[in-house]
Amino acid sequence: MREQEIRLSGTGGQGLILGGIILAEAAMLDGKEVTQSQSYGPEARGGASKAEVIISDEEIDFPKFHKCDCLLSLSQTACDKYLHSIKTNGILIVDDTIKEIDRTDIHIIRLPLLGTAKEQVGKSIVANIVSITAMNVICHYVSDSALKQAIQNRVPKEALALNEAAFNAGKELAMKFAG
Repeated sequence: MREQEIRLSGTGGQGLILGGIILAEAAMLDGKEVTQSQSYGPEARGGASKAEVIISDEEIDFPKFHKCDCLLSLSQTACDKYLHSIKTNGILIVDDTIKEIDRTDIHIIRLPLLGTAKEQVGKSIVANIVSITAMNVICHYVSDSALKQAIQNRVPKEALALNEAAFNAGKELAMKFAG
């Protein structure tokens, strides 16, 4: 795998920082080289947030982003803020509530990520797991087993069943898209 630059973006409180940590850990479990960083606005909850993950089969020379191969965005504000950072022919995966996308040189995938977490799994709080799982099914960054293991390692034990349901819902959602 050539180096893949992935940005997860949304609003504080959507769990995308944890999503980035989980994706990075899954890549390590698969034996890949990885870097992970994060930032969020001073408001923390409600402000813009992002997590960045670089995954490669080879040593990563520079741990900072150039342009991302894939942007996952769960809010219009975050999408607007980071849309310029996607490479030409890169992938934008957005929640289906995001309407305005001013790029024609990228692949845009709209999925009901937030709705799936709330309606199918029953809790909005697991939208991050639904989202990173769906993104991984589409982009094939890490193995399913590594992603599941990283989720189990990072979520509270009392929330394991809920997060497993979110993993399964994200996988099913992306497979419907791909199918």
